[in-house]
Amino acid sequence: MSQYDVIVIGSGPGGYVAAIHAAQQGHKTAIVERDEDKRLGGTCLLRGCIPTKAMLQTADLLYDMQRSESFGITKVDAAVDMDKMDAYRAKIVAKNANGVQYLMKKNKIDVLLGHGRITGKNEISVTDAEGKVSKVKTKHLILATGSACRHIGAIPMDHERIIDSDDLLYSKEKPEHLVVLGAGAVGSEFASVFLRYGSKVTLIEMQDRILPIEDADVSKEVAKSFKKQGMQVLAGTKLNSAERKGEEVHISVTNSSGKEEKIVASHLLVAIGRRPVTEDVGLDKTNIKLDERGFVPVNEMMQTKESWVYAIGDIVNTPWLAHVASKEGILAVDHLSGNKPLALHYDRVPNCTYCAPEVASVGMTEQAAKEKGVEYITGVFPFSAIGKASILGKSEGFIKLITGKKYKEILGVHIVGPKATELISEGTLAIELEATIDELLSTIHPHPTLAEAMGEAAHAVTGHTIHI
Repeated sequence: MSQYDVIVIGSGPGGYVAAIHAAQQGHKTAIVERDEDKRLGGTCLLRGCIPTKAMLQTADLLYDMQRSESFGITKVDAAVDMDKMDAYRAKIVAKNANGVQYLMKKNKIDVLLGHGRITGKNEISVTDAEGKVSKVKTKHLILATGSACRHIGAIPMDHERIIDSDDLLYSKEKPEHLVVLGAGAVGSEFASVFLRYGSKVTLIEMQDRILPIEDADVSKEVAKSFKKQGMQVLAGTKLNSAERKGEEVHISVTNSSGKEEKIVASHLLVAIGRRPVTEDVGLDKTNIKLDERGFVPVNEMMQTKESWVYAIGDIVNTPWLAHVASKEGILAVDHLSGNKPLALHYDRVPNCTYCAPEVASVGMTEQAAKEKGVEYITGVFPFSAIGKASILGKSEGFIKLITGKKYKEILGVHIVGPKATELISEGTLAIELEATIDELLSTIHPHPTLAEAMGEAAHAVTGHTIHI
């Protein structure tokens, strides 16, 4: 029976990063993956972050090509070719999956293909595709089994017309009319993609605004932009029923005014969230008990009640983000290595939504500041007053800063507009370093760049903007 110092079950951005870090710390390491195509990378790389962002890149390029005359280029007759887009997307996924495989080899990490299960203390089994079972011993185990699309019984999924994000991601069909249920990051991104691909799109959100975890001003700006682009946005709307009839989906909703509406679409995308994948991993062989929402309870070092078992990523009750899972994997390895690491600050995690316009945020929203009784000042600066945004032809949106009134510390950064998901890193670093608005004011932002809006937003906090 093989003996390891660290075994990781799951090769997503939490699992493979944890495995690499463990090997770099000198541990004999193995990673277990059950993907039917024997690829590493997990949901993020194979069915989530990477392929969806490839689709968004196609949508961005298509949008720019359709407006080519405004950039001095003879009009281009551009349209999406779903087969060619699929080939581009597959190429990107394969390149990244091969990259993860290479990193395993480089760091001398054993890859065990199959379904991993805990079978006893410091022991797991791996069942391969042919049903062969191998048992291995390990001093430490890191569970990184990720999440899957969440379904609800009231919606009869057929995975052809009533679909989840996995179904839509690898479909080569462009929906004639796509109804998206759920206006979080996943729903908003797919709605944005297919709107620009040429589908009619209706976006439904039960809460009173889309992107409900974001600052209310950001949600309002995105909804305004979506509507301007031709999307139907129904916030404060409850889905009553959905039924497939032939090649159509008949949907009943109750709108924000309390009236019933009927919608006939070609496809319904159910994007109401994800669920942790914890079934059949052998937790019944341990003292680990899931909480009421199905998460694995851990301490601030990602350690479970079984001291030799750690859990990271989407199976724990922390933000379901790839970059969070990666940091948790590093934290778990540092702890089991005896390095005495610091706990993660989950209130400093950046959120990114890659719709058009892009959305990114870190720290406290204005609504949260009010609820907590924090005395604060806001500063807002629009991209319409930024030269680089005009050059790009993307002047929608703004940067909004929230700062403490007494000490002027930066509490929150909220961006909607071009390259928001890149610009947020400055705000994340500022909050991590506990920077003040004065320090942001003293930072020189190069011209002409989109990042100038950050400096201008800092001036807005003082009440003295320069360019508006």
